[in-house]
Amino acid sequence: QVQLVESGGGLVQAGGSLRLSCAASGRTFSSYAMGWFRQAPGKEREFVARISSGSVITYYADSVKGRFTISRDNNKNTVYLQMNSLKPEDTAVYYCAADSSFRGRYTYDYWGQGTQVTVSS
Repeated sequence: QVQLVESGGGLVQAGGSLRLSCAASGRTFSSYAMGWFRQAPGKEREFVARISSGSVITYYADSVKGRFTISRDNNKNTVYLQMNSLKPEDTAVYYCAADSSFRGRYTYDYWGQGTQVTVSS
């Protein structure tokens, strides 16, 4: 079982930056692929980014490519999402997720509780 706790959300003006963190419990963090998703009010949850267990491979949604960077520190059991050039449409609850079964880029086994990001115009 893995527990995930996100932090770092908040209110920021358009064009600003935030860094989200997701701390994971358990000894097997380094073997999981990790992802970030987001859900805006009235919309379905959508994929944002993914990073492989060894940080070699990353994927991004087209909407965030070039602005967001996913990274991880396996020594700290933490995955990060650096968000730059934020736009009002980035406003959402952001969730981190852990993939222990490797069934695909968009399928994850464990989820955090989410952290709110609000971008004002």
